Amino acid sequence: MGTVRRLTVAAAMFISIAALPSPEARAVQNKFDRIHDGRVNPGSVVSFTPHELNVWVAAEVPEYAPHGVRNTRIELGKGTATASALIDFLKVRQAQGAETNWLIAKLIEGEHPVRVSARIQSSRGKATVYLQGVEIGGMSITGSALDFLIDNFLKPLFPDARINEPFELDEHVDHIDVQPDAARAFIKGPPNRRG
Repeated sequence: MGTVRRLTVAAAMFISIAALPSPEARAVQNKFDRIHDGRVNPGSVVSFTPHELNVWVAAEVPEYAPHGVRNTRIELGKGTATASALIDFLKVRQAQGAETNWLIAKLIEGEHPVRVSARIQSSRGKATVYLQGVEIGGMSITGSALDFLIDNFLKPLFPDARINEPFELDEHVDHIDVQPDAARAFIKGPPNRRG
């Protein structure tokens, strides 16, 4: 999985809507593919605007969670990303083919507004996504309830996702920088000089 793509998917861990990829989504995917395939000039910077990331998430994430999620949105901040959506956790689990005991099913059924915020640090070919907060229906989720969500929703959908621990970026990316106007992937190597 590509560099910025991995962070976007982690930030959008509970997000999806049913949609076919639009030309805009394919253009964003092309940026990810060009980075991953090493078809971006060394020393260059590839930017992903919030609009591009939202278009891409709307087209891509249904592959991971095709039912129970709608109204997705990603917001970028200075070194932060926030993902929000309306989620029916029971439908998401059913789509995974997971059994849910009756009591838990009654607690998680129905659609809930979910907001996940994270701080992102990156340097020297690595990045770390620090979970800052998870809110469901305006209530902060912590402790064993948060562990349940991570173990039963995040890990089954994204087994390679790393939260609060460093992970390797795509081999071509030195670091990423997240700002309100864009997430930027800095490609390894000096800029090409033409004389």
